[in-house]
Amino acid sequence: MKIRAKACGGIAGRTDSYELDTDRSANGKSVEDLLHRIDFFGAEPACGAGADIRRWEITVDDGPRQRTVTVWEDGASGGPGWQSLLEHLRNTV
Repeated sequence: MKIRAKACGGIAGRTDSYELDTDRSANGKSVEDLLHRIDFFGAEPACGAGADIRRWEITVDDGPRQRTVTVWEDGASGGPGWQSLLEHLRNTV
């Protein structure tokens, strides 16, 4: 499974990006488990509001399935699972 995450926006306008191939990462299985728990391919993260809030575009490619979602880093968008995914990506890559 390949995961790409790119951040933009926020007050400083800083961009960050992460790429992860779960087959090549020691923590890959835990990231895949988290994606399944939040139902990445079925659930919709809540839409955030505010130009000063960073947002992340997360793309997951799982062979025949590929999906991109936008998650606002406001601590509430879509519940704790989405924020946990962001933290996991930061700490895994």
